[in-house]
Amino acid sequence: QHSTLQDFILLRPDGMPLYNFGCVVDDLTMGVTLVARGDDHVINTAPQILLYRALGAEVPEFAHMPMVLAPNGEKLSKRHAAVGVLEYRDMGYLPDGVINYLARLGWSHGDQEIFTRQELIEKFSWDRVGSTAGRYDAKKFLHVQAEHLRMLPDDELARRVIPFLAKLGVEVAADDPTLRKAIPYVKPRASTLVELAEAVDYFFQAVVFEDKAKRKFLVADNAQNLARLADVVDAVQPFDAETLDHVVKAWMEENELPMKSVAQPARVAMTGRTRSPGLFEVMEVLGKSKTVERLRAAAEVAAGADATST
Repeated sequence: QHSTLQDFILLRPDGMPLYNFGCVVDDLTMGVTLVARGDDHVINTAPQILLYRALGAEVPEFAHMPMVLAPNGEKLSKRHAAVGVLEYRDMGYLPDGVINYLARLGWSHGDQEIFTRQELIEKFSWDRVGSTAGRYDAKKFLHVQAEHLRMLPDDELARRVIPFLAKLGVEVAADDPTLRKAIPYVKPRASTLVELAEAVDYFFQAVVFEDKAKRKFLVADNAQNLARLADVVDAVQPFDAETLDHVVKAWMEENELPMKSVAQPARVAMTGRTRSPGLFEVMEVLGKSKTVERLRAAAEVAAGADATST
């Protein structure tokens, strides 16, 4: 009923159009036939329909969907999530991961959670759009993102991680052999391109020891084992994860050395951290020269640990 609508302003005194008028002109200019938006815009729909008719234009279809709310049910704001899609790009999220999460937030297709972009195009239908507001869930968003990251081929991941490596001071080409070797080993542990870059940077830069890891594992008691391990590794041929696994474990068994007394100190020696891909995979990617060099350098650090602490 027109009688229930208040008069609305089209232009400011300075000629600047207000939202409803500008929105209609903009959509007409672009040939928009479907307007899909949040249900907070329902109040604007009736004035806009009148404007379309007044301009002699065909009225588009309108679809009003529930809003996305914060986890606690409040209006979503920056303190709950990034507010611009470019922020997610800078955080290392993939476009298809973002699209998947946002689509699934207000729409469903059975129990399926992960969709390729093509699957979303093929399976989307308006009748499956929810009638209640969705709630933003950062952990679920990250899970969806991680699944999309692992779906990408290794060569594509190598290409996409390059700018994130550059931010860490690593200048490397997407076809670099070391990078291509490392990707399959670190991909299962990474959720974003930022995490992927951080998981491979030590293959290209000098090791920087985490303080806690250094204090716990690069100690005098481990110095001799690190030096001996370097000698064992130096003699391994061919230098691949399978052969390293066989030779090193045989040496440990022969010398009655428990894995924990060798593996973690060696991991810290080669990566500077306590979490990484498998020990022998790291050695293979680093190559014999770097592996031996880092083990021997860490052995020296460990040997001097007592003197440093005193």
